Order: sequence, then C-alpha cells, then structure tokens
Amino acid sequence: MDLHRNLIDGEWVEGEPALNINPSNLDDVVGCYARATKADVEAAISAAKAAFPAWSRSGLLERHAVLRKSADEIFARKDELGRLLAREEGKTRAEAIGEVTRAGQIFDFFAGEALRLAGEAIPSTRPNVSIEITREGVGVVGIITPWNFPIAIPAWKIAPALCYGNTVVFKPADLTPASAWALVDILHRSGLPRGVLNLVMGKGSVVGQTMLDSPDVSAITFTGSAATGKRVATASIEHNRKFQLEMSGKNPLVVLDDADLTVAVECAVNGAFYSTGQRCTASSRLVVTEAIHDRFVAAMAERMKGLVVDDALKVGTHIGPVVDQAQLEQDEQYIAIGRDEGARLAFGGQRLNRATRGFYLQPALFIDATNGMRISREEIFGPVASVIRVKDYDEALAIANDTPFGLSSGICTTSLKHATHFKRNAEAGLVMVNLPTAGIDFHVPFGGRKGSSYGPREQGRYASEFYTSIKTSYTFA
Repeated sequence: MDLHRNLIDGEWVEGEPALNINPSNLDDVVGCYARATKADVEAAISAAKAAFPAWSRSGLLERHAVLRKSADEIFARKDELGRLLAREEGKTRAEAIGEVTRAGQIFDFFAGEALRLAGEAIPSTRPNVSIEITREGVGVVGIITPWNFPIAIPAWKIAPALCYGNTVVFKPADLTPASAWALVDILHRSGLPRGVLNLVMGKGSVVGQTMLDSPDVSAITFTGSAATGKRVATASIEHNRKFQLEMSGKNPLVVLDDADLTVAVECAVNGAFYSTGQRCTASSRLVVTEAIHDRFVAAMAERMKGLVVDDALKVGTHIGPVVDQAQLEQDEQYIAIGRDEGARLAFGGQRLNRATRGFYLQPALFIDATNGMRISREEIFGPVASVIRVKDYDEALAIANDTPFGLSSGICTTSLKHATHFKRNAEAGLVMVNLPTAGIDFHVPFGGRKGSSYGPREQGRYASEFYTSIKTSYTFA
C-alpha cells in the first residue's frame, strides 16, 4: 500500500505509517498516511517562515490563479473525493459530496476575494498629510482541524490564509487524513511556491504541540473541543500570537405550539441526527412547548423509524456510522447517563449490526429531560437528542439561552412576532427560523458566542479580520 507523505517545503516527506480505517467497514483500509515527527513540524514552520516574504508580496493574479485552479479541480472531482470522504469519516456519500462541493465553493469565493483586496485612503486632520489603511498577511498561520468535516473546514481556513498572503502549516485530524491529503495535493499542483503550504499529519500531542510551542507561528486557527481550545489559547498568549477558536455547542431547537409540525420534525431530525449528529451545530436540545409536545414526540419517533442507518456508501442510507470506537463508547456512556439522570429513552440508542462490521448506532431520542441534566449541558457529539418540555415561549427562550455555549440556535414557529423576537434575543452566533440548526452558506460569517468561539468570525469577507493585520500609513507631501 502506498504511503501518503507529509508536504514540507515543497517536498513529500516520509513518516511513520498509520492506517486509515473505514468506520462503515472495519475490513476496508482507506489508505496509509505518514505521521510527522517534531523535527518535521519544525522544518515545516521554518519553510513557511522563509516563504512568507515573497508570498505576502505576490501579485493578486498569482493568488487568484492558485485558488481558482484548485476550485476547478475540486468541482471536477467531487464524486471521487466525496466517496473518499464518506469512506474515512462515515457520513453518507450524498453528504460527503455536498461537503466537497462546499470546499470548492470556498476556494472559488476566495479566488474572487484575491482580486477584491482593498484598503482606505482618508484625509488627515493635519494639512498636506494623507493616510492609507491597508491589510497585510500576518505571517505563518498554523491550522488545526477536526475530523467531522475533513475537507470543508480545512478549506475555509486554508483558502483565506492563502488569499491574504499568509503561509500555512496545516495539521488535519489524525483520524481523517485522506481528505486533507487530497486537498493539499490539489493545492500543491496548482502552482503554489514551495514552503507556502505545508502538511504535517499525525497526533496532536506531537504535531499540534510543536506548533503551539513555536514562536515562529504568527497565528493559529483551531476547530475542535473546548478543552483543547483552552490549551491553544494559553500557548498563544505566551507567544503573543493571534488565535481563533471554534469549539463546542449545545444547540437548542425551540418548537412552539403554533409550529408547522411537519417542518419542526424535519428540522429536528436533520439537525440532530444527520451526519450522525457529529456536528458542532447539531440540535441536541429540543425545547418544546406543552400544547405540541406529545404530538411532536410521537411524530419524531415515527419519523425516526424510517431512518436507515447503514454503510455510508450504500444507496438509501440516511445516517452512517459513528466515526470510531472511542466516539461510539462516548455516545453510549451519555445514553446511560441520561437514563441514570431520569430522562426516558423514547426511541433508539442501540448498537446495530449490518452486513459490514462498523460503528453503527441507532439515533436516540430522550424525553422527560431537564435543562440541568448532563445530557442537556455537555456536548455529546453523536446522534443523541433530548426533548425538554416548557410551558410557553418565554420559558423556551430562557432555556435555549441557559447554556455555556452559543453557537447555533433555532426556532420553529409561524408567528412573525416570536420569530423576530427570537432572532434578536437568542444568545448565539447563528440563528435559524424554520430551518435546522446545522447548515450554513459558504459566503457568510460563521462562529458563536460564549464558550463556543473566540476571535474573529470564519468564512466570507469577515475572514480578513483574522488572516490580516491592519497597517496605517502616513505621507506628507
């Protein structure tokens, strides 16, 4: 089996081999990927630092061409790359192709942004003095991404980093290196100068820690757990570097008495269980008012009976496997915790056997939950949702906001009054009305509040806030 190597200073470098296993079929080896050493990471950082002066001053057309060419290849290969993604991560092939398409759209967007770089020219308060306000790349950007969106999240970090003239040291999740490697290979062949983009795969304790310890990394953008995010922040403060954190969520979907029941159920099922619930924007708390509660629960259970849990590549599969054994055990531990706390399992929560050995779990729906339970406070990151009964809209809003996180918040209602009030008063970075809490466009800002996020927003034009530094220049004439 060929070894997929790390990319350091424009060269593919050997490393300790590690197998990438398909969670839908444990007998299927997706590929063999090299794990980087501390010395490899240090070499990648040095290469990125050396490449920064030239790349940060490169022409707009050069950056545009790299990003545009990469977008074109991603679009052309979306079916192939989608199949690869589904094999290594476990989301359905349709979802995986959608994610690959999203990555292509992101590179397409930032190819355009490379031609729209702008500043300001303003008058000074002093005579004969002019002022220019411009944005410049910050330097070497360390990028650390999670396993649940193994090509889209790398895309929405790498594309703006390159667009604004930064160089990159990229560490993908050790669990899902295949999609990341394929993306870097595309970018490497698109015309990037050596050292501008470096790929270092492997364990966070080695690769990630070396990036955190380096004074030559000017900025770090991280998506992952809240615990690791705190470590990124602490290390970054020590080196006085910029850092951006996207972390956990415990997202509510409020369902009011006046909601369209069909719409509400589809929003809940999609948000809570699709992508196997392994999304930071998943609807893990379903906050439902009294008059519709029983009908909603009955309709949810009936809808969940029709969900097909099976091999991610199989036609007709709605939900693929959990990503690995550790995540499956964590999901099951939380299901046990929910029962012990007094919530009632209304549907699912069982391991499933399929034609191939895999980490299959039937989506779980709890009822009689309270907002104080651990299953309502802590991110499970699996296909597990809890229904919390409330008396009215005011209590629903209070419960929705009663969380240490604030990424996404949704409401299902036909009341313009309540929808408008909720959009204004939901304590979250993303608010959805009659839509699932998961699923956003590629050209708008993404991020949350409270314990979910720290730093400037990702995606769209707002990405420039993190990936650039502002310079104010004065000229006397």
